[in-house]
Amino acid sequence: MTAMIPAPELAAALGPGTPPSERPALLDVRWRLGGPPGRGEYADGHLPGAVYVDLDTELAAPPGPAGRHPLPDPEIFGAAMRRAGVSHGRPVVVYDGGGQGWAAARAWWLLRWAGHPRVRVLDGGLPAWQGALTTDVPELPEGDFVPAPGALPVLDAAGAARLAREGVLLDARAGERYRGEVEPIDPVGGHIPGALSAPTTENVTAEGRMRPPAELAARHAEWGAVPGARVGVYCGSGVSAAHAVLALGEAGIDAELYPGSWSEWTADPGRPVATGTEPG
Repeated sequence: MTAMIPAPELAAALGPGTPPSERPALLDVRWRLGGPPGRGEYADGHLPGAVYVDLDTELAAPPGPAGRHPLPDPEIFGAAMRRAGVSHGRPVVVYDGGGQGWAAARAWWLLRWAGHPRVRVLDGGLPAWQGALTTDVPELPEGDFVPAPGALPVLDAAGAARLAREGVLLDARAGERYRGEVEPIDPVGGHIPGALSAPTTENVTAEGRMRPPAELAARHAEWGAVPGARVGVYCGSGVSAAHAVLALGEAGIDAELYPGSWSEWTADPGRPVATGTEPG
């Protein structure tokens, strides 16, 4: 089953014909790298019933040696999910402001990693929604979701280095950051030696919709990322790489996420760095 949900399907799921237990919990995770939190945008208008979840404080631990967006403390993450009405048996739909869909993918990946089996992403984000928005903040009964981390595989720095040599390690950042031509955030430009440049921006259409599975499969096959291969993904801090994992999943390819990503890799000056177009 696809992890993406089109806006008309979500509207139907939120309609009066859906039993309360099957009405999805809605998470608004609008966020932009380097920008203000999305809470202000949420206050200006959001899907009816949606609860705002902050990526920097609830979908990540504080930045440090483990990167700019380390995995969150399970207790903090779980409390945020329960506040949003997330329960074990109830479906969840996450959305962000559209464009690349990175924040929604981060929330999707975390919930799946934490053991929730029924999570989907609104394809195209908020711009795809055709219904009314509201400024009302819902008062929801608390959910019962308790994270059980480990349902999806993760890589540490050593594991990412090995996978770059023994399998397929994809770098989801923009090509110029992979090549080391620019580095606007982290202290060093370049990539993990052996990694391949696979910008996740190319996994979506100009309208911000996920490309069809056949297109995603063909694109990733060029790098040897095919069903059955061992594939890992990293980015700058583990956010856009979650979108790459989502896209790979749509193509039928399982992938491991390196949550610390480049921000953790470069925190240790002893780790090797490659630059240019070649994997190194």
